[in-house]
Amino acid sequence: METADNCRRAAFEAVADVEPPRLHDLVETILEDASMVPGALTIESAACATSETGSVREEARENGDRNQENVDTHAAGVQLIYEGLRLTRTLAHEEPWSTGEETARTSEADLEILAADILVARGFYLLARTEAADKAVQTVRAFGRDQTHRVRDHPTVGSEDTAGDSRETDGVDASTLDGEANLERDVLELAVRTGAAAVGEHPSPRLLALADDLARSVGPSFPPTEECLSDGDLEARPSDATLDDGTTDRATSATDH
Repeated sequence: METADNCRRAAFEAVADVEPPRLHDLVETILEDASMVPGALTIESAACATSETGSVREEARENGDRNQENVDTHAAGVQLIYEGLRLTRTLAHEEPWSTGEETARTSEADLEILAADILVARGFYLLARTEAADKAVQTVRAFGRDQTHRVRDHPTVGSEDTAGDSRETDGVDASTLDGEANLERDVLELAVRTGAAAVGEHPSPRLLALADDLARSVGPSFPPTEECLSDGDLEARPSDATLDDGTTDRATSATDH
């Protein structure tokens, strides 16, 4: 999928100067293995927002290639933020430092948490001074609240004291305890808003509803991009949500407050 390739390329460029080499290699491996759904949705949303309004600004006509590069860069920002938060969530569930002993795994986890911080920071940098910057901040804050509630309300989730699967406690899957898929939902909304903002538009209710539909279908992880998005198909994709008079029944996101 071309949009996914463009996003991955822009993401690689954003982290090209990460040092030392071991940390750089880890960051690149994370991006190589990642589903590019958030970034691809950002690019597709930019195209869809322009198509829906029938508006192609004069500046965009004159600087088509440069404008597309900007869209790709903003898409990379969304992708980097997601990958950093996703890795943070994985480490929070795994709790590799819980034993207090230095092991090969804890050393690896130390590097992973640095990688997560770098990914989020670079993502913020790419979205700085854009209309999507505030939404990016809200997304990260909502993620932090979810993780805080998880630890406060279910302190044994992921700990070695939990019998059986470390992702379960009292027979309840940890993924349901902290609203784990909230991250994917909020990132998809961020993608739509970022894509529209990149072309000087606001996302339509239809675009926001499509993000909700996609979030419900993928759950707390993203499949390969081509399984849920194809180049140019966002414009033709119907939404499951009922849209009346420019409004939507989209559930209020945790990041709307």
